[in-house]
Amino acid sequence: MKVLKNYLYNAGYQILALIVPLITAPYISRVLHPAGVGYNAYTNSIIQYFVLMADLGIAMYGQREIAYVREDPKKMSQTFWEIQCLKFFTTTVTYFLFVIFLHVYDRYTVFLWIQSLNIIGAAFDVSWLYQGVEDFKRTVLRNTMVRLLSLALIFILIKNSSDVGKYIFIVGFSNLFGNLTLWPHLRKMLVPVKIKSLHVWHHLWPTIGLFIPQIATSVYLQLNKTMLGVMMGTKYSGFYQNSDTLVKMVLSLATALGTVMLPHMSAAFVKGDKEKMHQLLYKSFDMLSILAFAMTFGIAAISTNLAPFFYGKSFWPVGPAMMIESLVIILIAWSNTIGQQYLVPTNQVKKFGTSVVLGACFNFVTNFAFIDLWGLKGAMWATVASEAVVTGYQMWSVRKEIRFAEMFKNTFKYLVAGLVMFIPVYLMNIRLHTSVITLGLEVIVGIIIYIAMILILKPTSLQTVFQMIKRKNH
Repeated sequence: MKVLKNYLYNAGYQILALIVPLITAPYISRVLHPAGVGYNAYTNSIIQYFVLMADLGIAMYGQREIAYVREDPKKMSQTFWEIQCLKFFTTTVTYFLFVIFLHVYDRYTVFLWIQSLNIIGAAFDVSWLYQGVEDFKRTVLRNTMVRLLSLALIFILIKNSSDVGKYIFIVGFSNLFGNLTLWPHLRKMLVPVKIKSLHVWHHLWPTIGLFIPQIATSVYLQLNKTMLGVMMGTKYSGFYQNSDTLVKMVLSLATALGTVMLPHMSAAFVKGDKEKMHQLLYKSFDMLSILAFAMTFGIAAISTNLAPFFYGKSFWPVGPAMMIESLVIILIAWSNTIGQQYLVPTNQVKKFGTSVVLGACFNFVTNFAFIDLWGLKGAMWATVASEAVVTGYQMWSVRKEIRFAEMFKNTFKYLVAGLVMFIPVYLMNIRLHTSVITLGLEVIVGIIIYIAMILILKPTSLQTVFQMIKRKNH
């Protein structure tokens, strides 16, 4: 039940991180127009490379290391300050490199300066500490207030297409302020440590080990927008971002489990309980699969008319792009389970890193060909193919450690349920006049059909769900 509660909290946090741009997207898309949305998407894709450098793999590494020592307050405090000092150092170096970059790259300079608030915000992000001790509630509650404040500021201050800079500032500052709100509680969690006792640099190489796969991951998260901006214009970066925002918001419901399970799996690994780890892995993979198939076919079914209705008619290309990108929900859910919930906690970082490096290289190569041939749709297919490479390699790398028959025993049933749901919902979407009511009806019909099919097909995951409900009632 603790895992379930933490999953719900973290799912809430992940959705919250996307909820402001989601709520404001219809308004921002109409006020800033495709050009303004594109300026933000393109410059943000560039700044995210620097944010990644500032983090240096610390978020995932720090969460794992805190999970290892969380039962010893002194060791936990020392580990925290060692890792955080390293993060302050890497952020300072990164910002210096960013300043040098602006002396070389002279386009959209003002927007990039404002976007640099995100680099500063990265220095003060200590959410990895709370995740390591499995305190997800605090991060959700603290950030809820900050996100609501930024939501209000956007509607109050953003009035016309010349307010792109204001919009970027509000989003960047809210991120920084949200991270700062997590600091006051540290005095209750940590005990004093002597500065001389800190060994900062021995964390450097392990973080670099996780930094490499994060760089690779960023390639197919950000490079698509960057390359679309260069090859087709910043407007297409905006189209990609709008598709990605909606798909990733749905995906966050699944991947939130990975963040919750990492400290749980790390604790089991330290105790040498491999059987428990495998059982947790199989259950997690199965539960993510039942969610991922529903989300994939659901998003694909309503995407055609959802995008232009949500963002405005000028954003109609987002619809077909979303239908293609929806496939990554299943692939990322699977790679998140194997990578973040198994390879990282068991210190098999090399396998994890290799998988995402291969995916990034494949993405880089296919982007040139696919964007040239099919434009925005090409970038989406490149993303899907890259995620397939990542997932495929991870499965191949653990083939001798885990039982695939156990992991995939219900997958075909979820596929059938998803396809049966997709057909009537898609037909409703293309034939009915699009409105809030019809979209809501389509979602409800889809949920009912999927649940009905699951009850008919009776996958073993139903037993897990019923057991969870039974425990809660007791």
